[in-house]
Amino acid sequence: MSDYIYMLENRLSPDQKRVVEHVQAAAAQAGVTLFLTGGAMRDMLSGYRIRDLDFVVEGDGLKVAEAVRKAAGLKRMAEDTARRGAELVFPNGVTASIAMSRQEKRGARGGKVQVVAATIQEDLRGRDFTCNAIALSLNKASRGLLLDPLNGLAEIGRQELRAASSYAFYDDPVRLLRLARLQVRLAFAVEERTKMQVANALEAGVQDSIPAKALGEELRAIALEDAGGEIVRVLDEMGLLKLFSPALAGPKVNAAGLAKFEKIVHTVPDDIPARLGPFLYVLTEKLTPREEQSLVKATGLTKADEALWKKLGARAKKVETALRSARIKKPSHVYHVVSPAAGDEILFLLYHSALRPVQERLKNYFQKYLPAVQEITPEEWATVEGKPGTPKYAKAREAFIKNHLDRRPKKPTPEETPAPEATLEAGAGARAPGPMGGPRGPAAMRGRMI
Repeated sequence: MSDYIYMLENRLSPDQKRVVEHVQAAAAQAGVTLFLTGGAMRDMLSGYRIRDLDFVVEGDGLKVAEAVRKAAGLKRMAEDTARRGAELVFPNGVTASIAMSRQEKRGARGGKVQVVAATIQEDLRGRDFTCNAIALSLNKASRGLLLDPLNGLAEIGRQELRAASSYAFYDDPVRLLRLARLQVRLAFAVEERTKMQVANALEAGVQDSIPAKALGEELRAIALEDAGGEIVRVLDEMGLLKLFSPALAGPKVNAAGLAKFEKIVHTVPDDIPARLGPFLYVLTEKLTPREEQSLVKATGLTKADEALWKKLGARAKKVETALRSARIKKPSHVYHVVSPAAGDEILFLLYHSALRPVQERLKNYFQKYLPAVQEITPEEWATVEGKPGTPKYAKAREAFIKNHLDRRPKKPTPEETPAPEATLEAGAGARAPGPMGGPRGPAAMRGRMI
């Protein structure tokens, strides 16, 4: 086993490993060569969490994707017939794209893209940035072979973003937006020649030919980033933010709100991907209804996308009402209100709610109660009565979590109780301990709020 395969297996989550196994089996069955490429390779080699799995096959990627869909029991997948590929979203949250190895030839600016089958080497040479032009063979005969025709590994080592060709931004202007996003996410510098290429492309006005659909896709991608506010700032500096809406300029850019939202995103687990609604709410917080509609039109957002942010406040209100209730007295009460709630509702409340009990209980959920449940061992879960998936098991599981969160620490035995002298030795100026061994007073109570 090569070092790269070893590195990959240590970087993948168990759920991602299962998806890789599904895709490898389907590719072998179809008799096509399979490679892991793009962002997955970049993130692995950069030491970042692998977010999405990007596969390329030298053959019909759509056929392989369909085989994976059936093997995994998925009901649907997003097909791209032109590129002979598809994107699949698995129940465990893993996303994977499977596409044909190809070259994309563009005519005049904004013209139709012509997609033709190509070798993996040709595919990599036609990519946006060198750090994304790396592939790892997952084939039996060459498993672990790294393909790096543009020396992207060196750029990753230098922490630089370099365009894969001199015409990268002319060939696909949306790469200007992607550059800003990757620059912030990876904390990479932009290579000097690439800076000149960006300046030339902007001066030529290639950004004006970015279609609404591509703007919408990029907006969704920014919403999933941990530093979305910083990306917005970089896009504003590049003069690209106005592509999403001319109103997003000057004081209408909600810099303070975006910075606050960034901090919130860093306090919640990575597996809350439902950020589009809250992000759009914050981004458009200073816009008028007419300006909001201008953004929707410019980015081609769907009615469903629009509802994610415009109806978010009403949806989150129910959770807020439950959390502020006087009936919430125990950690398990908080857990059973928050755990089934939608992720975007929770993010919205952390950003928007001015009610202190709501804020405190949400923070305690993420900092105390959720970690406590995640630390329950398989052996402990095995003691829950009933068969998983049945109502009896669900009820027993709920009772088990309640007992686990609400149980009181056992009282110390006489042998464990410190002698009075030990308390005095803490220092004459030390405050007397409270009932739980901590200091008395409001400060202690704040730390123990439910």
